[in-house]
Amino acid sequence: MFKDREEAGALLADALANYKRKDALVLALPRGGLPVARVIARQLSLPLDILVVKKLGHPDDPELAIGAVSEHDYELNSLARSVSQHYIKEQIKKLQNTIITRTAFLRENKSAQAIRNRIIILVDDGVATGATMILAIHVLRKQQPREIVIATPVAPLETVSQLENVADTVVCLQKPVQFTAVGVFYQNFNEVDDATAQALLR
Repeated sequence: MFKDREEAGALLADALANYKRKDALVLALPRGGLPVARVIARQLSLPLDILVVKKLGHPDDPELAIGAVSEHDYELNSLARSVSQHYIKEQIKKLQNTIITRTAFLRENKSAQAIRNRIIILVDDGVATGATMILAIHVLRKQQPREIVIATPVAPLETVSQLENVADTVVCLQKPVQFTAVGVFYQNFNEVDDATAQALLR
């Protein structure tokens, strides 16, 4: 069990010591991933940015993902083939507008870090099913990073195996077979509010 996200970040930073290099970038999945990523970035003297990814839902079942959208890119899966191009284009535009507004707010209008040809350390405070993280990886690949490293304090063993199929490297400190929720593995798992998220990115 981790005391809080900061302790988890410090332990992850130790495990990521080999990535203390000029071409590496720490990317947080906000908001929970930010406190963890901030500690990693500080300990390894690396720049920090965020990656906001939204699921693109099927028109008949919004919970069913047919793809994912980020600030400047999107990725569609095989389920998108049966969906109209008009719907897909409209949803991508709508989601990207939401994401651009959100990221500009969190970054306080600072420019995004470049992804191309860099080692990306993608951080969250824990991974349950891996669905969001896998979508994030697929979208990130469009920006041609040199390598994608997933860094998370805790994820079920089965999820880690799935992540290893899509990322170049997975660094996970705890891989429980029995898993209920990410928060169970923290003594302090308070919600990260917007003001805190902004402060962590300054």
